[in-house]
This record gives sequence, C-alpha cells and structure tokens, in this order.
Amino acid sequence: MRWVMVWLALAGAGLSGVARAEGERAGDFDYYVMALSWSANWCALEGDARRDAQCAPGRGFDFVLHGLWPQYEDGWPSYCRTGERDPSRAESEAMADVMGGSGAAWYQWKKHGRCAGLSARAYYALMRDAVARVAVPEVFTRLRQDVRLPASVVEEAFLEANPGLAADGVAVTCRDGHVQEVRVCLTKDLTPRACGADVARECRLRDAVMEAVR
Repeated sequence: MRWVMVWLALAGAGLSGVARAEGERAGDFDYYVMALSWSANWCALEGDARRDAQCAPGRGFDFVLHGLWPQYEDGWPSYCRTGERDPSRAESEAMADVMGGSGAAWYQWKKHGRCAGLSARAYYALMRDAVARVAVPEVFTRLRQDVRLPASVVEEAFLEANPGLAADGVAVTCRDGHVQEVRVCLTKDLTPRACGADVARECRLRDAVMEAVR
C-alpha cells in the first residue's frame, strides 16, 4: 500500500452491456456483480442536487454498496417475477449503514434483488456478507482532500488489499471524469470469479477525480 500513499501524497479518486427484457424468472442468472460506489463523487454528481442525507458533512462515507446484481455471462436480468414479499421499511432502513440510505436499498431490491430468487431478508443479508468480504483500502477511507489519479490506481489498491481478488474479477468505472464505482464479480456463493466481457470494460482515465470523504 506504500506506493498508493506516495502517489496520493504527490498528487495532493451503469454496467456496460445489454439488459435483457425486463421481468425474467427469479433465480435464473449466472453470477453476481457487487458495485461499490465512491460516495463523495456520487454526491457531487447526483446526491447534492437531491439534498440526499448521505451527502451531509460528517457522514464519513467512503465506498458504499450500490448493489449486488444478478448477472448473465452477457447482460443481466431486471425487475424479475418473484413470489417473495417486498422488504419492510424497517428492513430497508437497516441497510443504510452500508448503502448510504434506505431508498437505495429498496430500489436495489426492486430492480435487482427480486432476480436473486431469495427472500428480501436473505438478499439483504447476502449483500452485507458480500460487502464484508471485500476490504476497502485504508488509504481511501482516510482521503481528506480531492485528488486526481489514474483509475488503474484504484483497482490496484483493491487488489493489494484483497489478495483473493484477481485483476479479471475487478473493474473500475468512471462518470464525468470522476471515479464512479469498483465492481467485483462473485459466484452465487460469493467466491471471487472473472467478470463477463461486458462488465470488464473499465475506466482508462489517467486523471480521474476522487473527491474527499465528507
């Protein structure tokens, strides 16, 4: 991790592919993509305009869970048919500590979670389990100033902090010049695996922005 800290000191960091027709059968998918979003950048690009509580000063969010998405080898299902009940408000609110807010949890269940073939409670628990298996590099949790850096540095830092991950199983995405997400590909039992070709298209920016933790 020393090289990342040296780099930062000197500096100052939507899936591609095709969705299938909506309404597929729940549980019919190949693997998961876990998307971890850099909270401060999301706030700068979207959250501030919404006055989202996630973006208030002092919240201290670094990478938050955007979602755990059932994925085909090419494309992904969405808004699947399921007989499982939707989560209660309390169940969604309990996910705010890892997702930044209860609205994000509810939306992810509605669009992606129903496709997992699990109950809402089991899906939320699986999301927590997935997050717990991937360490956020400490250098990012302590980012107190905006920096510009190659997006590849973010990927390399995650690989170094998580020896069980391989380069073909991690992708960094960008939006409007900002680091957007780190996406990690996992089997149905949350074992790291290679990403499909559509997920593996990653950001190549050499001066991507990472805004400071708020």
